[in-house]
Amino acid sequence: MTQTSNRFFDEMARLMNDAAGVAQGVRREFDTLFRAQAERILRELDVVQREEFEAVKEMARLAREENDALKARIETLEAKLSDKPVRKPAKAAARKGKATDDAADIEPAAD
Repeated sequence: MTQTSNRFFDEMARLMNDAAGVAQGVRREFDTLFRAQAERILRELDVVQREEFEAVKEMARLAREENDALKARIETLEAKLSDKPVRKPAKAAARKGKATDDAADIEPAAD
């Protein structure tokens, strides 16, 4: 009797072991099919990959920083220019009927 029950339990253990192996195989197959389907859908939707998104995000950050630096530089140059008088061209002064005297051609910069 002891021998029979051991054989029965051995067969049950082998059957459970095989069932677990089959279940793992089915799970792997399901994961593979699901992943392939998801990738196909994302390709059809033309969704950008994470690496590409991060690269473009970094480029935009650098462009914003450069834009801010250039804006500050322009403001500095405009401030320097506003301190100096602006010389009118001789043609514009002659059209207005003014003398083309150098002292008369100088006006402060307009903002």
